[in-house]
Amino acid sequence: MNFSELRQQYPEFEFHAFDVAAKPDALEITYRFEIKGLCKFEPKWSIPCTNAEDAFGSSTLLRMIFSLGMAELISYWKITCSPVVRIACGRLTEEQAEWWKRLYFGGLGEFFYRNGIETDADSFMQLEFIGSRIPVIPSKKFLSGKLIPVGGGKDSIVTLNLLKDQLDDACAFQINHRDSSEQAALLAGIPKARILEPKRTLDPNMLDCNKRGFLNGHTPFSAIVAFSSVLTAYLHGLKNVILSNESSASESTVSEAEVNHQYSKSYQFERDFAAYERDYLKSGVRYFSLLRPLTEFQIARYFASLPEQYHHIFRSCNAGAKQDKWCGRCAKCLFVAVILSPFLPYAKITELLDSDIMNLPEMRSVLQELCGALPNKPFECVGSRNEVNLALCLAIARAEKNGDSLPLLLADYKASPLYEKYKDLAPAFGQEWDDCHNLPAELAALVKRECVERFA
Repeated sequence: MNFSELRQQYPEFEFHAFDVAAKPDALEITYRFEIKGLCKFEPKWSIPCTNAEDAFGSSTLLRMIFSLGMAELISYWKITCSPVVRIACGRLTEEQAEWWKRLYFGGLGEFFYRNGIETDADSFMQLEFIGSRIPVIPSKKFLSGKLIPVGGGKDSIVTLNLLKDQLDDACAFQINHRDSSEQAALLAGIPKARILEPKRTLDPNMLDCNKRGFLNGHTPFSAIVAFSSVLTAYLHGLKNVILSNESSASESTVSEAEVNHQYSKSYQFERDFAAYERDYLKSGVRYFSLLRPLTEFQIARYFASLPEQYHHIFRSCNAGAKQDKWCGRCAKCLFVAVILSPFLPYAKITELLDSDIMNLPEMRSVLQELCGALPNKPFECVGSRNEVNLALCLAIARAEKNGDSLPLLLADYKASPLYEKYKDLAPAFGQEWDDCHNLPAELAALVKRECVERFA
C-alpha cells in the first residue's frame, strides 16, 4: 500500500474527543482518534498526580491536554496519511494550525524520506476544526522548581550533574519506566518519590496496522516529551522543564535536504515550542535545554570526567532499549564509542558496551555515514559530522600516544582523506559555544564554566 493509494482510500482522519478522569494518584486521559473506514484508536495516558482535582476543569489544563492529543495523533495519522484531519474537540487559529503543520511536516521528514513519499508542507495535510475553542486565559497558578526529563543516556546525566547543587526542588521525568533512567536520577540525588513516570499506552490497533503493512516510521517523539513534560510540571507546580538537547541535534541527517531525525530536539523546535507555550498554553511553565550551547563532543568530555558509576548505568541504544542494554552493533552504539574514544581507553568502552564494536568489519559503512564519507548520517540521535571526524582524530592521537594498537575502524579512518583534512584541526576543538539557546544567564554561565572553560 503506497501513500497515494492510502490517501484515496482513507481520506479522513478525525480527532473526536479526549476524556479526562482525576484519580487519587493520577490524571488519566484517553484520546479518541479514527481513520474513517479503517479503525478507531484510543491511546491512554496516566500522569502521576495527587491533586489533579485542584486543576480540573481549568481552561489551562484543557488546553494542555488537548495539545498533547494534537502531538499524539500524528503517530496514528501516519498509518494512512489521510489528506484531511478533522478536529472535533477543539478549534485553533490559522496561525496555530500552521504551527502544528510545521511540526508535523518537519517531524515526519525521516518518515517521508524513508517511505519514498514526495509531498510538500502545504498539501500533505489539511486541518479542519469543527469543535469549540478552549478559552485562552493565562494561568495564575504559582510555579517553582524544576522538572528534568531523564532518558538514561549521557546527556541527561550531564544535566543532572551540572545541576547537582540545585536539585532540592527538582523532580525527574520519564515516560514509562526504564531502569537506567531511574538509576541516573537516584544516583544524582533525586529520591524515588520525586521521580515522575507518566504511563503512555499505545492503542493495539495501531500495532496491528503496522503488522498488516500500512505506513510506519519515525514520528517526532520529543514533541510528545515536550507537551507531556510541561503538563506534568504544571500539575506539580513546577516552573522549569529542563531538557538535555545539544546544538548538534539541529544538523540535517540527509546532507542534501532538510531531513532531520532529531527535528523535535532541534533549536528550531525548542524556540517554536517556547513561543507556543507563551502565546497559547499560557501555563507559566518554561521549557528549555540546558545543553543547547554545547556539542555532543563537549558533553561526552564532561560525561567521561564523572565518577565511574555513571559510566556503567547510562544507556542510549534504541535497539536494546526494551532490555535496557546496549546491542553493541548499531549506529548509536558506534557513535557512543566514537564520541567517548578521545576521553576513555578503548578497552573501557568495549567493557561498557559489551562489544568490540570498532573491530567489527560490518560497522565500516556505518562509520562512513557518521563522518560524512557517505552522504547521509544514520537515522539516529547522533552528533554532527564535523565532531565525529574530530573525535576520531583525537582517538587516534590518544591511542598512538599511549602505544596502543588502533582498532580496525580507526586504522581505516587514518588511511582516509578525512583524516588528513581534520587531524591538524582536532587539538583545538572543544571550546565552541552556540549562542542560539534559551538559557537564563546564571545557568548559561554555569554550563560555560563547567563544560567549556574548565577544559581549556
